[in-house]
Amino acid sequence: MEARVGVDGGSATREFLHHHQTRPPPPPPPQQQISQIGTVPQLLAGGIAGAFSKTCTAPLARLTILFQVQGMHSDAAVLSKPSIWREALRVVNEEGFKAFWKGNLVTVVHRLPYSSVNFYAYEKYKSILKTVPGLDGHGGNASADVFVHFVGGGLAGITAASATYPLDLIRTRLAAQRNAMYYKGIRHAVSTICKDEGFLGLYKGMGATLLGVGPSIAISFSVYESLRYNWQSQRPDDSTVLVSLACGSLSGIASSTATFPLDLVRRRMQLEGAAGRARVYDMGIFGTFRHIIRSEGLRGLYRGIMPEYYKVVPSVGIVFMTYETLKKLLSNGPSSS
Repeated sequence: MEARVGVDGGSATREFLHHHQTRPPPPPPPQQQISQIGTVPQLLAGGIAGAFSKTCTAPLARLTILFQVQGMHSDAAVLSKPSIWREALRVVNEEGFKAFWKGNLVTVVHRLPYSSVNFYAYEKYKSILKTVPGLDGHGGNASADVFVHFVGGGLAGITAASATYPLDLIRTRLAAQRNAMYYKGIRHAVSTICKDEGFLGLYKGMGATLLGVGPSIAISFSVYESLRYNWQSQRPDDSTVLVSLACGSLSGIASSTATFPLDLVRRRMQLEGAAGRARVYDMGIFGTFRHIIRSEGLRGLYRGIMPEYYKVVPSVGIVFMTYETLKKLLSNGPSSS
């Protein structure tokens, strides 16, 4: 979930932060050095990693959104079977190749602060949680480590999503547009939404986002940390980049599978009343779930899951790999703590 959160989806979002400093056997000195980079480099690394990843996978992200909103204002019974290639060709023929990056500017604008806050908050929440007796990592308590990663990741995702939510909503509305351009850009979208729907219109679907982003990020972090620790325990000489890429991709698949229905619901709630259209989902999160299941069946909750799968592997893998690489590079410079 991007809120992927994205991952967010975004969102989603799906980023790793820290090395295992408290687990036996102790990590080698280079990892200790990398984890101690300053605050500003840490925020910079997280923001750049998220923005770069989103830009690389923007075409698949837009296809996911287009599939997710199918059936929202039309009879689900007449919808054709989702086809990634057919929809991709439609975008190219009707809107041009650049349309795959429609809304990507606001995605980058959103992702820079989102990823920065997410990474930084995760480190801080982990530090706070490890001050709790029994969660400090002493004694090699693996379950305590998993709990810290899970809760810390969930809290970090909620914090980042709350701080940057209006940008996520605007990104969805820009990406969902086809030929008719009701929203002409970020500033125009903000002013139009506030005029048509009021200031709170910028926060439509936030409940579904917060409900999904916590589990999404938590699953992503905990799966990533566990996979990487086990991998490096068994094969310590393997490339750090390869390990980050593989474990990050698998963690993204796990979190996306678990939280995709919530992501679909939040997308539809974000588009509720957009461009002057009739309101479809005005019954809250659970009422929206019931409406989709009743009109489209259980499969309707997973509309667009395939492009999401195709996106999440490179997206999450790139963000983990980029973040680890930037941490290494920035750790050689002066600390900004």
